[in-house]
Amino acid sequence: MAAVLHADNVILQSTLEIKHKPHLVTLTHSQLITEGVSQVSTSHGRNYEPFIRESSDVLDLTEVLGVRLENNSSCAAEGARVNDPSKGYMVMEMMPLQMNIFTIYYLTKVNKHRWRYKDISIICKDQSTSQLWVDSIRRILANMDQERPKRLLVFINPIGGKKRANKIYSEKVAPVFDIAGIYTEVIVTKRQYHARDVLLDHDLSKFDGVISVGGDGTFSEILNGLLDRSMKDAGIAQTPLSDPVSPKLPVGIIPAGSTDSIVYTTEGINDPVTCAVNIVLGNTLGLDVSAVHQRGEFLKYSVSFLGYGYYGDLVADSERLRWMGPKRYNWCGFKKFLSKNSYEGEVTFIASTDPSHHPRDGVRCVKGCQVCKKAGESKSKPGEKSTMLKTKNENWQKIRGRFICINSHTMSCRCALSPEGASPSSHIGDGCADLILISNCSRVNYFRHLYRSADRTSDQFDFNFIQVFRVKEFKFEPISEEDTADDKTMTRNKEGRSQLRSPTIKNSVWNCDGEILDHPSLHVKVHCQLIKLFAGGIEDSGKEDVIQCPPCCSRSSR
Repeated sequence: MAAVLHADNVILQSTLEIKHKPHLVTLTHSQLITEGVSQVSTSHGRNYEPFIRESSDVLDLTEVLGVRLENNSSCAAEGARVNDPSKGYMVMEMMPLQMNIFTIYYLTKVNKHRWRYKDISIICKDQSTSQLWVDSIRRILANMDQERPKRLLVFINPIGGKKRANKIYSEKVAPVFDIAGIYTEVIVTKRQYHARDVLLDHDLSKFDGVISVGGDGTFSEILNGLLDRSMKDAGIAQTPLSDPVSPKLPVGIIPAGSTDSIVYTTEGINDPVTCAVNIVLGNTLGLDVSAVHQRGEFLKYSVSFLGYGYYGDLVADSERLRWMGPKRYNWCGFKKFLSKNSYEGEVTFIASTDPSHHPRDGVRCVKGCQVCKKAGESKSKPGEKSTMLKTKNENWQKIRGRFICINSHTMSCRCALSPEGASPSSHIGDGCADLILISNCSRVNYFRHLYRSADRTSDQFDFNFIQVFRVKEFKFEPISEEDTADDKTMTRNKEGRSQLRSPTIKNSVWNCDGEILDHPSLHVKVHCQLIKLFAGGIEDSGKEDVIQCPPCCSRSSR
């Protein structure tokens, strides 16, 4: 079906060659239209070129990654053969390199989450025509998408995950950035906190975004570095009484870690090319960030997961087995499941005041999420005084008991072993975290909970020993064995049955986005959509093939 054009919309129109056939190519402010044509013999004169339009294709320019001139290498390689009878042999006269071909790279969706790009090469009559088309398309792309980044600061962690970050970037991501004409400054990290230290002092004014090539740990380090820099530039101390300042630059992730749960949660798949495409297009999502304090002292920012008890013990134990690679998490998870340590503690929290959504409401955070949109529209301005004075008058709830684990999710934390995530209905930008309290129970029942986490159709929270809350803020204080009234070896679990108390260490540690926090006493406050993440969002739920990983426990994904 031919496109309907208005003369005012046409920027360029020429008869060009595509796949060795003539096409009428038309460029408008929003589309590129190619129509196959065939010449018709006529007696109206040599300047009259009537044609019949046979077929047409319309390419939306928003789906174009980039355009560039190509060398007409066949002309240069073959040259022009000239027979010279007087010399008795053939000579070759090298012709000048021609630039009369340009290639347009455009997007195509392979499946519900995965994007790839294709190309179409167009041959012009001369180099000036080809250059005119390239300049015109680039100008339209620059004007139509003001959010497309032009300069990026890229950090590559070469030792994270399966140590493939360098290869992933050079083979899959760099070509995409090159097609889009994006300038990149690449820094390969040489030690832990290298990226954070660079961000604290580097001139960031010349960049449009910061890219992390690694796992969730690398992203967490870059996130903390950017937020530290924003607070430093604003002259604001990081305390529970002040709100963090949002960085001016969005952050992107190229997955190259063990878990890649942040990418999987915001893209639906841990595919480097898809992530690179969304960076080029400038697609962004607002991401909640939790500020973690310990008795008034700032510790760090968390963007996905905080876990005390089972997941804290797991990541701490795995540090001694780093030589095993990502498989150490499965082994340590199995050991900690058998030991089933439990810990006394007191949790206080402020629940969300919005009764319309809940951790068990079954509403997934997908592209165009209305819950996140509503929260983003109503969030307070950055840099102003915190709402701490207001929260003093809010209803702080308190729960005291013995817990196998205490988890806080600011996103669903999807991954291979948990396709819907550890908290499937958690939202990435609603200004809340899902607080999950798992009280002491039998190993069988805890296994049933873990098993349901991998099942798309089951409710993993449908047990009487699990409580879930959507909270804006929470505190945790451990209670030592000496402080408990019951020091007997027998205790009653949440199900009401007597059982031997599991051997306990006095306190566990916190797993914060795969990093260990040794401070058991924490004060966590969620800040709504504090950063912008280059991502397209999940269009619909579904299963994708990703790198095998355990849920929410990878430290080696740095």
